[in-house]
Amino acid sequence: MSQMAELGTHLTGLEQLKTMAERDIRCGLGETLDIKMTEAHDGRVVFEGTPDVHLYNPNAVVHGGFIASMLDFACGYVALSKVDPGYTIATVEIKISYHRAITKDTGPIRAIGSVVSGGRRMIFTEAKLVDANNKLLASATSSVMVLPITQEPAAEKTS
Repeated sequence: MSQMAELGTHLTGLEQLKTMAERDIRCGLGETLDIKMTEAHDGRVVFEGTPDVHLYNPNAVVHGGFIASMLDFACGYVALSKVDPGYTIATVEIKISYHRAITKDTGPIRAIGSVVSGGRRMIFTEAKLVDANNKLLASATSSVMVLPITQEPAAEKTS
């Protein structure tokens, strides 16, 4: 069963997000990378993480995959804040720009997601990754599809 289904398909996406933020409920990747949602509002979410050497690439800076994950969480979850009960979201496209190198010395960072526009089927979002001084580290834009929740996870479907 999906995490969204466990939270309750009778809830709006925003209600699910608020429950996740209040109870510090994270998906597996969020747990693994220690990325935490700290705010959930209509059209705005915030995630926090703290870079350290275990996230470094061979060049001794934080791997782009960690940065991309934080931005993807912010872009996807902010879209979820706009969906009705019985619906979920799936990222169709994400574009990421890396503005500055991040190291353990950067300190805690935040991914702030917001909705640019949207409708019943598609939601367009953006996110910025900033340090404690609000210095821009990376940014992203994303296209997210709104889908009805199915009882059967997509990975387990057979043709």
